[in-house]
Amino acid sequence: MSGEVLINLTPMETRVAVVENGVLQEAFIERSRRRGIVGNIYKGKVVRVLPGMQAAFVDIGLERAAFIHVNEVVAPNVSIDEHTTISHLLQEGQPLVVQVTKDPIASKGARLTTHLSVPSRYLVYMPDSPHTGVSQRIEDEGERERLKTLIEASQTAMQDEAPGGVIIRTAAEGVGQEELATDMHFLLRLWRKVDERRHSATPPALLYDDLPLFIRTLRDVLRADIERVRIDSRENYAKLKEFAKEFMPDVESCIEYYPGERPLFDLYSVEDEIQKALGRKVQLKSGGYLVIDQTEAMTTIDVNTGGYVGHRNLEETIFKTNLEAATAIARQLRLRNLGGIIIIDFIDMEELEHQRQVLRVLEKALERDHAKNKLTGVTELGLVQVTRKRTRESLEQTLCEPCLTCQGRGTLKTPETVCYEIFREILREERAYSPETYMVLASQGVVDRLLDEESTAVADLEAFIGKTIRFQVEAHYSQEQYDIVLM
Repeated sequence: MSGEVLINLTPMETRVAVVENGVLQEAFIERSRRRGIVGNIYKGKVVRVLPGMQAAFVDIGLERAAFIHVNEVVAPNVSIDEHTTISHLLQEGQPLVVQVTKDPIASKGARLTTHLSVPSRYLVYMPDSPHTGVSQRIEDEGERERLKTLIEASQTAMQDEAPGGVIIRTAAEGVGQEELATDMHFLLRLWRKVDERRHSATPPALLYDDLPLFIRTLRDVLRADIERVRIDSRENYAKLKEFAKEFMPDVESCIEYYPGERPLFDLYSVEDEIQKALGRKVQLKSGGYLVIDQTEAMTTIDVNTGGYVGHRNLEETIFKTNLEAATAIARQLRLRNLGGIIIIDFIDMEELEHQRQVLRVLEKALERDHAKNKLTGVTELGLVQVTRKRTRESLEQTLCEPCLTCQGRGTLKTPETVCYEIFREILREERAYSPETYMVLASQGVVDRLLDEESTAVADLEAFIGKTIRFQVEAHYSQEQYDIVLM
């Protein structure tokens, strides 16, 4: 499997696409006015303590105060009992050093933790934790032990400088002592600078700003199967090469500047794929399709056979559709960056072995996801539940806004419904004011309905109230908007 990373930079935004075998797998978009802040470390000030929620709000200099729960204040190895309350730990006006774990999303402020960490290519340094761990994605026990031995040797050699703990990242698989020691020295230098700032800064203040998206991608997204990184900005190409030379020399040769006249994202139809990812319906190659609905509480995914009729029998048709859907769903979760609770309604399968195989395919496909996720079995209702860690806005939340006409509901009242609302409103006004004439202001579709299909009803209403009803089209009105003017 071959992969490429495409980086498109403009003064307004940075866009990154991860492509495998010519198919878009992930998209990251960061705009200059709304840059992501996950990973940033701030010195904030507690502005409100909420004992009833076991949480507090902290001012870190953003438009909205950020949120921190008691679990993120207490040390990770300390158990919380009924006597441990947020009021014992935090007081209003108290300065607090925190790290952002989740970007502000919609009306919700950023989520915070006091469990600080700073990442590099191979390691994550945790200054306040003695724990040393290895990424769960490194499955070989021999390799896990080798890496732990190497990092513990480095920590012993730098005991005075490195009192905290370390997590060994997936990218460290196969690397040697020298690379790990270099990463460790970099993290210690970085942390010393942050530590100096946190003692001298006045809240609210930014202590540590994570790398910009195009460099962060090189650190966090690059995997062994990525063969090439293309970037269409000459200036930032030089910065990317410089970063790789210092911290990731093994990937420096993979970085290319793309000077072509054809836009970089057009090479693999990335623009078209992003547009498709904003729609509800996802077409499968077999003829089946997915319907994806994102709500505030959860995301639901419905699998349908569509035009796929199979070749043998119904159970086999359903099984093959579900297998294809499982792989497609994992890709859509990454591409759309869907987080939180995800409910998947596969087509009902009678054979238990088919259910197990579909779950195995889905689980295998989810293993490639950079975000932490958890998969449950099939429920009594035939549903599959997935939880996926949400740290930033979904693709839809980044690129779209609620419809001004339907207020994000996705549906509108029919012209017939609006017409009957107008009739009821006229009767209400007649009882209260009894004017000479009624002028109805509405959209073109509603006025057309009133003059055509509802013309008999309008005549009956005029006869009933003994008044004239006139109509006027207001082009800027939505289908649900109307006004009744008394004349």
